[in-house]
Parts: sequence; structure tokens; C-alpha cells
Amino acid sequence: MQGSVGYNLGFAAAVCFVCAIVVSTSAVSLADRQDRNATLDKQNNVLVAAGLATDEESLGADEVANRFELITQVIIDVRTGDVANGFEPATFDQRAASIDVARSSPAPDNFARIMRIPHRALVYEVRDGAGGLDMVVLPIEGLGLWGTLYGFVALEGDLRTIRGLTFYEHKETPGLGGEVDNPRWKALWTGRMAFDDDLMPVIAVVKGTAGSVSDAPYSVDGLSGATITSRGVTNLLRFWLGSDGFGPYLTRLRGAGGTV
Repeated sequence: MQGSVGYNLGFAAAVCFVCAIVVSTSAVSLADRQDRNATLDKQNNVLVAAGLATDEESLGADEVANRFELITQVIIDVRTGDVANGFEPATFDQRAASIDVARSSPAPDNFARIMRIPHRALVYEVRDGAGGLDMVVLPIEGLGLWGTLYGFVALEGDLRTIRGLTFYEHKETPGLGGEVDNPRWKALWTGRMAFDDDLMPVIAVVKGTAGSVSDAPYSVDGLSGATITSRGVTNLLRFWLGSDGFGPYLTRLRGAGGTV
């Protein structure tokens, strides 16, 4: 009996050991592929926000790369808005920087519940043949109902008008806050004004129906049954478009007339 118990325990331990090796090996071997897929998904969302792709399209890696050639990736110093030289966009991890005390600063109290602001951020610019700014795509994040929403907002060359908005990661409830993924709702953002005449971020997701762009340039329809998520989208946009977020960068672009 004792021999049987010992055999069973030894056999179970051997199986667990082999399984652990298989799982660890698989995780390591798939890490690069997962990283590539995550990068591809982010790039696709940048294209959607910029109007260079649609949600209905299923783009392969080659087509995403082809369209992404229209976009210039720029790492900036969030505090000053200046270009930060010496950093490689392809390997820059903004999320890791935001939790590294050496590469970020505590955020002031804010409704978006942003805890720390990275010293540097990766932004995306689209320019015309003369170097004029056609649009800029900014990374955004902030607390929703169940967790942080991560996405992008694209601004036209006037740096006031929204071209598009998309979220690539969130934990919101499907059919409620999860409607931030709904192409019909995202289409409502195009043409809305992010800033008022004094260049203060005033865009808001309102309760109920906002109306057309001409009737409600600073408002977007609320998400039915998802008041907290709607409020979260308003808060995160106002934070990142404000002085504690990308305000210095946008101010620099406006002062330069949007040219390089």
C-alpha cells in the first residue's frame, strides 16, 4: 500500500513537472508572437482613429504596415511638448514608463483617475507633402466602470476637430459600456469639437442624445445604461487634451503652425 501511494505521488509529481516545462516553453516561444500581435492591433486602432482604416476591414499585417507608412511615430516629452530624441518608437513601452517612478510623475487629482503621467509618450503624426500637419493621433487612457480604457483620439490639422476615437483595450460590460467598441457610436465622434474658442477641452459624452455635429459640436451621445463609462470617456479625454496631458505638445504644434 505504501509503495502504491509513493508511486502515485511520484507519478503525479513527474506529470506536473513535465506540464510545467511544456507551459513555460510555450509561454516563452509565444511571447514574441503575442508582442507582434499586440503591436499590430494598436497600429490598426491608430489607423481606424485616423480614418485610414475602418472597423469593417480585416487587414493583414502587410496591409497594416503599408497604410502605417503614412504615419510618423514621434516620442515627445509630455511635460514640455518637445520631441524627445534618443528613443526608438518600435521598442518604447509607454505603459511601463507610466508605472516606473524614474520615468513618470504623480498626476494631480483628476476625474480620469490617472495616477502617474509618463515623462515621455508616443504620438502619431500625419503630414502633407509640404510638411503641414494633416492630423495627430494621441494615446488616451482612463478609468471606466470596471477598469482602465486604453485607446486613441485623432485630431484634424486644426488641432480642435476630432477625426476619430477608438479603444483597443477595456473591461467594460458587453452591450453597455462595451459599446465604446460599436462602430455606430464611434462614427458619432467625427467632426465634433474637442476644444472651445479658448482652446479648453470641453468635449463631453452626454446623457441621452446629443444631436448632430452642427447642433451639438461639443457633445456626443451617451452610452445607454452605461453612465459611468460615458463619464469616464469624458474625463479621460479632457485630462489628456488638457494641460496635464498633451496640452504642451498641442500648444507647441499650434505655435509652429503645425509645420515641421
